[in-house]
Amino acid sequence: MPAVTVENPLTLPRVAAPAGARPRAVLAVATAPSGFEGEGFPVRRAFAGIDYQYLDPFIMMDQMGEVEYAPGEPKGTPWHPHRGFETVTYLIDGSFIHRDSHGGGGVINDGDTQWMTAGSGLLHIEAPPEELVMTGGLFHGLQLWVNLPKKDKMMAPRYQDISGGQVKLLTSADGGALLRLIAGDIDGHQGPGITHTPITMMHVSVNPGAEVTIPWRSDFNALAYGLAGRGTAGPVGRPFRMGQSVVFGPGGDSLTIRADATQESRSPNLEVVLLGGKPIREPMMHYGPFVMNTHAELAQAFEDFQAGRLGTVPAEGH
Repeated sequence: MPAVTVENPLTLPRVAAPAGARPRAVLAVATAPSGFEGEGFPVRRAFAGIDYQYLDPFIMMDQMGEVEYAPGEPKGTPWHPHRGFETVTYLIDGSFIHRDSHGGGGVINDGDTQWMTAGSGLLHIEAPPEELVMTGGLFHGLQLWVNLPKKDKMMAPRYQDISGGQVKLLTSADGGALLRLIAGDIDGHQGPGITHTPITMMHVSVNPGAEVTIPWRSDFNALAYGLAGRGTAGPVGRPFRMGQSVVFGPGGDSLTIRADATQESRSPNLEVVLLGGKPIREPMMHYGPFVMNTHAELAQAFEDFQAGRLGTVPAEGH
């Protein structure tokens, strides 16, 4: 980890919070419980137990792996429906195949991101490629669910393939951190992801003992999730580590992350995903693969799925 990197971060554009920027305090640190998804691949539920008012517009996020599969072990998900939101799959190590009933699809590899807008509804499947099933290997990624406002929930589905080479690479003021901007705007730099709900998503690697302070939109919420390593967050240095989510409070326009001087042997750096978005502030009803505004809309989504109105599985998918 990670797949997309550079030998010398000092060659990259530098990002720094302006003088006088107000730091955001840390409200809470939550530990993600572990479980299984799909056909049995291990996940950590990054946002479990966090009040939705601090997550909006995000719904949930799973850390998939990190797991070293033996031959025959890699697993995926069966065909399943979605309506009313977007799924963002960021693959750090390994390979995954996506197909959907709306014609979207492709293979995502180390450092790639798949952005699927379910909108009015579709069926999709995610599976490891045959080569990975045969040989085994390392698998590690994230899947994030981003809500859509009521006006966009029934829009036509859309699929974006964002290769690792398209991600905007940046560094901190002193070059001690590598920033991979997947979506959103940071200090005038734009990530490649096209979003309906305004959000920022980046993967940050912080060298041992280094600190990074990033400018942050004051109207966005702010979350950090530890993918690997140990460090602190916020102006007073709240400790967090792999498998923990940091909830930042409102009222500031910068975020500070610092890596401990000594890291664990499996990862030389503190690896963090930073997320923020403009809250939608609408009722959110979530039932399985459907995210709507009312119970009636959830019932309609389930009825439409049963009636085949969200699409059908392509013949070669049987």
